[in-house]
Amino acid sequence: VFREERHLHFWTLNPNFLQKHWPLLLKTPVKYHCHLCFSGMNAAVRATVRVGLYTGAKVYFVHEGYQGLVDGGDNIRPATWESVSMMLQLGGTVIGSARCKDFRAREGRMKAACNLVKLGITNLCVIGGDGSLTGANQFRTEWSGLLVDLVKAGKITEEEAKKSSHLNIVGMVGSIDNDFCGTDMTIGTDSALHRIIEVVDAIATTAQSHQRTFILEVMGRHCGYLALVTALACGADWVFIPEMPPDDGWENHLCRRLADQRARGCRLNVIIVAEGAMSRDGKPITSDQIKKLVTDRLSFDTRTTVLGHVQRGGTPSAFDRILGSRMGVEAVMALLEATPDTPACVVSLSGNHAVRLPLMECVQVTKDVTAAMAEGRFEDAIKLRGKSFENNWNTYTLLAHINPPDVKSNINVAVMNVGAPCAGMNAAVRAAVRMGLIQGHNMLAVHDGFDGLAQGQVEPITWTSVSGWTGKGGSVLGTKRTLPAKILEDISLNIAKFNIHALVIIGGFEAYMGGLELVQAREKYEEMCIPMVVIPATVSNNVPGSDFSIGADTALNTITSTCDRIKQSAAGTKRRVFIVETMGGYCGYLATMAGLAAGADAAYIFEEKIAIKDLEMNVVHLVEKMKTTVKRGLILRNENCNANYTTDFIFNLYSEEGKGIFDCRKNVLGHMQQGGTPTPFDRNFGTKMGAKSVLWITDKLKQCYRHGRIFANTPDSACVLGMRKRALTFQPLADLKGDTDFEHRIPKTQWWLKIRPIMKILAKYDIKLDTSERTDMEHVIKKRSPLGM
Repeated sequence: VFREERHLHFWTLNPNFLQKHWPLLLKTPVKYHCHLCFSGMNAAVRATVRVGLYTGAKVYFVHEGYQGLVDGGDNIRPATWESVSMMLQLGGTVIGSARCKDFRAREGRMKAACNLVKLGITNLCVIGGDGSLTGANQFRTEWSGLLVDLVKAGKITEEEAKKSSHLNIVGMVGSIDNDFCGTDMTIGTDSALHRIIEVVDAIATTAQSHQRTFILEVMGRHCGYLALVTALACGADWVFIPEMPPDDGWENHLCRRLADQRARGCRLNVIIVAEGAMSRDGKPITSDQIKKLVTDRLSFDTRTTVLGHVQRGGTPSAFDRILGSRMGVEAVMALLEATPDTPACVVSLSGNHAVRLPLMECVQVTKDVTAAMAEGRFEDAIKLRGKSFENNWNTYTLLAHINPPDVKSNINVAVMNVGAPCAGMNAAVRAAVRMGLIQGHNMLAVHDGFDGLAQGQVEPITWTSVSGWTGKGGSVLGTKRTLPAKILEDISLNIAKFNIHALVIIGGFEAYMGGLELVQAREKYEEMCIPMVVIPATVSNNVPGSDFSIGADTALNTITSTCDRIKQSAAGTKRRVFIVETMGGYCGYLATMAGLAAGADAAYIFEEKIAIKDLEMNVVHLVEKMKTTVKRGLILRNENCNANYTTDFIFNLYSEEGKGIFDCRKNVLGHMQQGGTPTPFDRNFGTKMGAKSVLWITDKLKQCYRHGRIFANTPDSACVLGMRKRALTFQPLADLKGDTDFEHRIPKTQWWLKIRPIMKILAKYDIKLDTSERTDMEHVIKKRSPLGM
């Protein structure tokens, strides 16, 4: 279903709105028409419809994809604000889909063009794979000729053809395969990964009990993204992907690796196979073939699981809901700003930015990947997939080596967790430990944070010690919030005692603060003059130097799924408003993003001050909402948003003002937000952050080696590793002090604050949409994010 087409229509935009928000459009006719055709996530449908209505547009659904566009009639029906309510948590699509042979023929496209012209529609937005997008671009290219033929056939008048003289195209990519070049993630991919990881976790428990080898086949056709990320997220022993077939003789290598793992005491072996996996000579590699190999040569108890279409179903993840919403908004903006000379574009994700890329450039690069694989240029195929895919592959291949080098570095690297526990911490520790061992270092585990370091709770940690850690929540090493300032003497003594040459600190704001205190102590304690790196890991996402923290995605999904259940509980009672309190300290990231993912009516946060007039406006908004067919409301409140407007106060206020109109319920989610197994995003993010931190430390140790010892006292020898816009970067701790609100433990600048207006618009508030940072068209040949997933 993620490859099929969806349709919506916009027409007669409000000229006052255009003059206010898009001065660029004043050169175009005010009566502006657009058509949107969609596949995939309902969040994108909802966002596109509601932003269209917000602009003053009249919106239509076209049911059953391109077939509905060709057939017209009852397939084209009006869409309203209420018609897209309660869709965020639904998988698939609410407006149907159908493959359309008619649209592939010129005669079918003529019928579609006629239906568009009769409605005055001259803009098209397609969400689907490269086939759907290529078809839409062909439709655009033929448009003038189709109109000429329609006039000759008497289907449309000369006047109608003149009013619809050109067709604009904007695309959004919906595919669980993530096989479209130009975007880090396609709509639907993250949700598919959630389904896969749920199965992997379930399999792992039974496989460990029985000492089994499991072979898991995942979807992906000619793209190995799902298989590769699954392998990273579960620490698989081997992964087969079409972009990089195994070397000749791989059978011997695979069996040797599995046998070595068993010899090391591992009770579980996992092999991930992409459905399009093949050998170097182009022959398919199947899960049954691998099972026979392992059974015959090793006599291991082996099981095969083919996931199939379960990967396509289920509730969409928070990531996909937010991605679909942001892409939907950007797509409408792109259509509104389009001119006859604007090339067809696709809205893509690069890091945490929505960008516009030329559609056919992306399609061409996607075709180039297929050509590279067919010609045996596998290294080129990996690179053409983009930086995200390439970094995933490089990280996996490094961590897959289970034999540390014979030559040791005699370097001791310590790893510790600091602050509150969160999902994904263990994945980062595992990756750091294994990458350190691969570099020849001796790895040390510090238990219970800075307290443990001061008390000498330090011990060696081995390759097998961290087996299976990627899927574990919390902190296996143990973690405490204690800062080092008052125990610096003991810490320095143990750094010397255990001969620690470098330190990896994984944690939240306390880890950042602790790192700063260690750096400041370098003047007094020479033992602190070692390379240090802080990896942000906290549900609050409040560490300066990084747009994302490990653990925040898991917490966000927990909040979103809980809000789904809470909203569903009102389905029978009607007219009910829920007040939900989220964690985050003074940082409103969780409340804001969960509000966008769960379809909240408001999200109160510390960064955006609230007054009684704001609360009054929200109450009035909900009273008006209860007059529609949508008779439920959701209000999120960050735990520290306001000292006086507490959750109880807001609950009492809404209860009083809603008497006779709606009743209220409140929920304080509490520490359930910190628990649970890590999401695929947090497992993958933690793995890459842990691996990258140790590679950086290895390089820094070489720079700091002087006169037979390690001495690091420059600002760039103690850094935060963070995701900044489109890249993983190391930033000196000292340089981040100026961007830190130490009183409230948050960064002074936070990128996600610019997304908040989207949530308000989608909740039907009449606010101004800031388009000052308008996205310009970029080119697909660019550096792309190392995050992706």
